[in-house]
Amino acid sequence: MKSVAFLLLIFVQVALAQNQPIQSLDQEVSSVIEKYIADKKIPGAVVTIKKGDKVLLQKAYGYAQLKEFDGSISEHPERMTVNHLFDIASLTKVVGTTTAIMKLHDQGKLNIEAPVARYITGFDEGDKAKITLRHLLTHTSGIYEWYPLYYFSNKRADTYAFIKQLPLKYPVGEGRHYSDLGFTLLGEIIEKVSGKTLDAYLKTEIFAPLRMTHTTYNPDKTANLIAATSMGNPYEKRMIEDSTLGFVVKGLDPKSWNGWRQYLLKGEVNDGNAWYANEGISGAAGLFSPVDDLQKLVDMLKNKGIVRGKKFISSKTVSLFLTQDNFKNGLGWMMDPQSALMRNAPAGTFGHTGFTGTSMVVVPTQKLSVILLINRQNMGLQPTKDYFNPNPIREAVFKAALQFN
Repeated sequence: MKSVAFLLLIFVQVALAQNQPIQSLDQEVSSVIEKYIADKKIPGAVVTIKKGDKVLLQKAYGYAQLKEFDGSISEHPERMTVNHLFDIASLTKVVGTTTAIMKLHDQGKLNIEAPVARYITGFDEGDKAKITLRHLLTHTSGIYEWYPLYYFSNKRADTYAFIKQLPLKYPVGEGRHYSDLGFTLLGEIIEKVSGKTLDAYLKTEIFAPLRMTHTTYNPDKTANLIAATSMGNPYEKRMIEDSTLGFVVKGLDPKSWNGWRQYLLKGEVNDGNAWYANEGISGAAGLFSPVDDLQKLVDMLKNKGIVRGKKFISSKTVSLFLTQDNFKNGLGWMMDPQSALMRNAPAGTFGHTGFTGTSMVVVPTQKLSVILLINRQNMGLQPTKDYFNPNPIREAVFKAALQFN
C-alpha cells in the first residue's frame, strides 16, 4: 500500500510541475491585461495562446460593453466571454482577403505577379498599368492609403469606380504605404475572378471549409454575442477635419456629407469606408469573428495549408505568401520583427493588427500563436482625441508567450 501511495504522490507532483509553466503564463498575461482594465485604458479582452496542438491559455477579461454612446458607464455592463464576436477591423485583410487571394492563386485562377489590369478595369494606362497584385498585397502600389470614400459613394460598385479614377499618390513599387484602398480593390478582384460577391466567396470557399462558422460580414445582432466598439465615428470625423493627421482632402468641405452614426456601434463595422461606402463588405475591413474561428485559420497556416489531414492550400503557396520582401513583410501579412506586435520574434514570424484593438501573431518555428482581441474603442477617445494604443499590451503578452517552454 505504501508503494502505491508513493507512486500516486510522485504522479501528483509531476502533474503539478507540468502545470506550473502554464499557471505562470496565465498569471503573467492576466496581470498585464487586468492592469490596463483597472487603469481604465481598455474595457475588456479575449486571448488565446496555443503551442502545437495544445491551448496554453484561453481567457476573457472585463467587459464586452462598458460604456454607452454618451460615454457614461452602462447600468448593466456586459461581461466579456470567449464566444464574443469582435469587429476584427484590418485583420479582415489577412483573415479574409489575403486567404482568398492565396486560394485563387493556388487554384491557378489568378497570378499575384500579373498586372491588376488583367482582372479589373481602370488600370491599363500610365503608371497604373505597372501595378500588380503583389503590389496591392504588399502595400507598394502607390495608391492612396485612405480617402473618405463615403463623400462620393454609398455602393460597392460605385466605390470601386471612384478609387480607380484617383491619381496615384506615390511611385509604383518604390515604398510601402499601408493602403486600405488597395485591399478594397483586392476585394473587387476576388469578386471578378470568382464570379461571387466577396462575402459569398469567403463564406463558401474559405470559412465553411475551415469551419469558421461564426465569421461573417454584417452579423445578425440578435443572434450573436458581439463586443461593442466606438460611439459613432468620432476619430474618422477628426481625420476629415484635422489637418495634423495628414488625411484632409484638399478642396473637400467636411460639411458636404453628414451621415455620421449617432449611436454606439455593436455589430456594425467601425471602419467608415467599409460601412458607409461598401455596404459593410470590404476587402480592407468589415469581418466579425470570435477567437476560436480565428484560431482555425491560424492552425491552417501553421500546418502549411493542411486542414484535418487534407490540403486546403498548398504548402508552396503558403510559403510564397509568408516570405519576407524588401520591406520585411509578406504578402498581406506583417513580418517585421521590430514591430511591437512581434518584437524580437524568430525569423518567419507573421501577424497583423486591427484598428479596433485586435491582433494575431504566429511563430512557425515554435508552432506558437497569440490571438489578442481588445475592444479598446468602447472606452471612447482619450483627452488627446485618439484611442488608447494597445501596443504595450500586445508586446507584453507576446513576450510572455514567446518565453513559455
